Amino acid sequence: MTWRKSRRSGGGDCVEIAFDGASVLVRDSKDHRGAVLTIPVAQWRILRCSIARGHGDLPE
Repeated sequence: MTWRKSRRSGGGDCVEIAFDGASVLVRDSKDHRGAVLTIPVAQWRILRCSIARGHGDLPE
């Protein structure tokens, strides 16, 4: 399985994702042996769209 970081992370610590076919796996880039969040692909797409639209942004 190939884990990837966001290109926008700038090489710093962030989350990494991997695909296993039916799900997207998410983990902390600093703790490769730690917990892994498993998100079904359909829910991942909804999450990505929500983030792209700015939903969940913290107020300034």
